[in-house]
Amino acid sequence: MGFFSSRASAKSASPPSTPRTFAAADAHGGDAIVPAKTALVAIEFQNEFTTEGGKLHGAVKECMETTRMLTKTASLAKAVRSSGGKVFHVPIMFKADASDNPNKRLGILAGCAKDSLFTEKTWNSEFCKEMAPKEGDVTVFGKKGLDAFPGTDLEAKLIANGIETVLLVGFLTNCCVESTMRTACEKGFNVVTVTDCCATTSLDGHKAATEGTFGMFSTPMDAAAASAALSPPASTGSDVPVS
Repeated sequence: MGFFSSRASAKSASPPSTPRTFAAADAHGGDAIVPAKTALVAIEFQNEFTTEGGKLHGAVKECMETTRMLTKTASLAKAVRSSGGKVFHVPIMFKADASDNPNKRLGILAGCAKDSLFTEKTWNSEFCKEMAPKEGDVTVFGKKGLDAFPGTDLEAKLIANGIETVLLVGFLTNCCVESTMRTACEKGFNVVTVTDCCATTSLDGHKAATEGTFGMFSTPMDAAAASAALSPPASTGSDVPVS
């Protein structure tokens, strides 16, 4: 019995830490969107999902076509760049033998290993042409799991670019986007989920996330509203000096 008490005591002496990017007093959740401090975080816009011939394209095609998410995301990326914000690209990829897959025997990552999905140095893992990185964009490296933060340089690059608001888009709505949303919220970012710039394997799953869990950890909005938030307010007649 003393043996087990000792182990419990040792565990409680050094609890795991999940540091926040912003302290409670400095957290940005719910802030107004400041374009120059905003990043569009585009998760897994890779041929495996987006393009005919990708192994997962058939699974997400209906949702993609229903929301027109690829066209809308490309337009939103252009708006972010034009407003002075940054576009971040977050791919996932694995070695051919899946030796770097952190959960190759469990859940969706087991499927990635079994079906050789997102294999590095293949067409499948390349960015789709519609969302290929442009000059000035930021590419995040190291994503092997579902959340875009652990094991990657995402947080460091967000901080280096002075980012306070993240606009989350991509695949899958109820998996990698949702996982990243939760962590970004806990870290103190102002999190916006762009509902019609995401897709998953069923319309029901997409709806459950965008109309359910998204509102618990972010401000959900569509692409039109996100673009409008990046634009300066229109001037009114009262702003015009009278001569």
